[in-house]
Amino acid sequence: MLKKFTLILLFFISFSLQSQGLRDLKRENEFAGGLGLSWINGEPYYLFNLSPDLSFGKFGVGLDVNFRIDRNGNLRNEDFNSVSDFLSLIKYVRYGYKRDPFYIRIGGLDKAILGQGNIVYYYNNRASYDNRKIGVELDIDFGKFGFESVYGDLSGKGLLGIRGYTRPLQFTELGKIPVIGKLEFGATFATDLNDYSGVTNAQVDPTTKSLKVLSDEGNITVVGLDALLPVVRTKIINVDLYSNFTKILRFGSGATIGTGFSFSGLGLITLDLRLERWFNGDQFIPRYFNQFYEIQRMIVDSTQGFISSKASSLVNSRSLGNSYFGELLINVLNFVQIYGSYSRYDKISNSGILRLETDLSPKNASYVFRAYYDKVGIKDEKDIFTLDDRSILTAEVGYKPLSYLLVSFLYQWTFAPEYDANDKVIGYKTQKRIEPRVSLVFPLNFGGRS
Repeated sequence: MLKKFTLILLFFISFSLQSQGLRDLKRENEFAGGLGLSWINGEPYYLFNLSPDLSFGKFGVGLDVNFRIDRNGNLRNEDFNSVSDFLSLIKYVRYGYKRDPFYIRIGGLDKAILGQGNIVYYYNNRASYDNRKIGVELDIDFGKFGFESVYGDLSGKGLLGIRGYTRPLQFTELGKIPVIGKLEFGATFATDLNDYSGVTNAQVDPTTKSLKVLSDEGNITVVGLDALLPVVRTKIINVDLYSNFTKILRFGSGATIGTGFSFSGLGLITLDLRLERWFNGDQFIPRYFNQFYEIQRMIVDSTQGFISSKASSLVNSRSLGNSYFGELLINVLNFVQIYGSYSRYDKISNSGILRLETDLSPKNASYVFRAYYDKVGIKDEKDIFTLDDRSILTAEVGYKPLSYLLVSFLYQWTFAPEYDANDKVIGYKTQKRIEPRVSLVFPLNFGGRS
């Protein structure tokens, strides 16, 4: 099946989505800060928070400054025990937006994507709050060609990905022809430079927490080819057809076909939809570098030892079968914003992958509700909202008794890093955070969207 599909990809027109349906859920400019309490795995802390999120034209900056003080008056060690912890107070600094001719973002990367996401899809370098990394995205579109790039950890070895693309007909008179004039072809290279990216088996000494690697496949590298045909381009409706072929070097391969549709109804409603069919071979995992990758790279428990790794799942993946994927974003009057995506293998019952995101925080409303939720390995409906080591959740619910005063409740289900004897991260364990807050919130307008 994969050989036949590859021939189709090479000899017929193949297409790739330009991610029109992956726009961020935007918030108004705001300057926020306040006091509260924080419970982290049952331990209480006093909290001082400062979290401005500001835009000046295409330039934007966000901070996430949190001082947590225990009952003895000491700052929480895990928040400030390395240089990267201090740097991670910068939530992001950016210029432009994804899909602009020039875009750069430095800081937290919670939605990093290359192309249509067949290799790097919603990669998150801050899945663990206590091990937040500083990464960078840089995209430049020169019109006839361009590139997208991502690096997950500027302070160490991490995910490195780059996608180059060209619109070949733009070099000729055919570039003026509607539809086919915008035909785009791309190639992606992504690898994880982390020392543990290829570990498939290891031993952990529960006393010293020293790690002994027993088998290692080396750095995992993924390459891919893709192409794009924008069938319809108007102010109201856009339609894309797309496909790609992906190969994990030394392992298996897979391919995707699909379509993307977006609708903008005169500022009243925006809808983005895409549907895909995945064709998966043995020893192949689609979207290998996804939102859970930093956690799944290697799962180690200091008491139980080595549990699993992403590389071991790759080596052992057999006959996963094909799968469907769907993604939907709805924005109504900038009042209701809801995003959701879901995929599942045909033959594997516990293979569902879900992402939900919403922002119900109208400008002049007296309430706030923001949340995003990721879940992998879903078996059935009962399993969807069970929080465990396959879940990431951040949710904030709040009420404004005054326009500038927010009383809110923040809940996070995240991960805490496990360290070896040399203070090197070797795995993660689940962590629950509960934070009631009282914040001063001042909407601002500098002529840009946040």
